[in-house]
Amino acid sequence: QVQLVESGGGLVQAGDSLRLSCAASGGTFSSLVVGWFRQAPGKEREFAATISSWSGRVTNYADSVKGRFTISRDNAKNTVYLQMNDLKPEDTAVYYCAAGVIATTWNPNAYDYWGQGTQVTVSS
Repeated sequence: QVQLVESGGGLVQAGDSLRLSCAASGGTFSSLVVGWFRQAPGKEREFAATISSWSGRVTNYADSVKGRFTISRDNAKNTVYLQMNDLKPEDTAVYYCAAGVIATTWNPNAYDYWGQGTQVTVSS
């Protein structure tokens, strides 16, 4: 069983940066595809970014975050990061990381393991 714990959220102003971390335990971390999703109040959970297993050579981003967010992984630390730059008020949401032994995908239903989420709030 894989456990995921997110951290790094907080309250920032528009234009600021944050780096979220997703620390994994259990399982073989390097074999997992990891994705970041977010859910704003009253809205459905939406895809933000994903990174392939092993080397993390393949990354994909939602159009809404492309060019501002960067996903990366450090297999030695069993951690995936989401660097978020030029944050906007519309980025306000609970951010979740998810993992699975799958192909990289934006589909949240494909992921087997989920963290508890970390709140990101961006003020204007």
